[in-house]
Amino acid sequence: MIFPRIVKALFRSILNERQRRSMKSFLYRNNLSKLALVYGSDKQGSHYYTQHYQRHFEALRREELNILEIGIGGYEDPKAGGASLRMWKAYFPKSRIFGIDIYDKTYHDEERIKTFQGSQTDANFLKRVVEEIGPVDIIIDDGSHYNDHVITSFKTLFRLLTPKGIYVVEDTQTSYWSSVAGVQWGGSSDLTASYTSINFFKSLIDGLNYEEFTLDEYTPSYFDKHIIAMHFYHNLIFIYKGLNNEGSNTLGKRYS
Repeated sequence: MIFPRIVKALFRSILNERQRRSMKSFLYRNNLSKLALVYGSDKQGSHYYTQHYQRHFEALRREELNILEIGIGGYEDPKAGGASLRMWKAYFPKSRIFGIDIYDKTYHDEERIKTFQGSQTDANFLKRVVEEIGPVDIIIDDGSHYNDHVITSFKTLFRLLTPKGIYVVEDTQTSYWSSVAGVQWGGSSDLTASYTSINFFKSLIDGLNYEEFTLDEYTPSYFDKHIIAMHFYHNLIFIYKGLNNEGSNTLGKRYS
């Protein structure tokens, strides 16, 4: 096929890299996997997350959302990273995209993208961020991946999600790692270890059915009452927020 190659060569000759990326972004705006490759996000290639993101987010693309991602990438280099923020901006054309990182990443601020510097384990910082940007509809944890950090961030931020928000946790493989590549991840090869992030989220599954418990005394937690669905994939979890108050078709409604 000579003609497509000629067209591609022509575009390469008359457009700079930024213009070519902008054109690809428009052409692939409905395909999150291709957008990830355009912007260099490891959510496709190094991982296989975009297929799941597309399934869960496709119906929300045209809504005006506030989307917050923990972890901007690039470590201490202020100009590195930002690939996923730009990918989300292209995929959600009406949404505002926010990023949190332990390092200063204001270099990546632009129209519909704003970054904040701080720790994902600092509850006061996280609350201030949400207060500034307003109600958050989607939160994605692609931060440190340390087990205790993941759990701490979720316990703070899930409560601050909008009533029908979605919380996503990436790279849960560290749940099974005590030390890999010289990094202490805080995980364990003991599949019953209660302190790992995967076991923390697994512990929330029964709460989906708390209204069926026949315990004499049970006080539903905030998570029991506000998690309506959980989807587990390879190294990836989606947690849906809502009112989990349907009642039992056999035991009736026993909790207010």
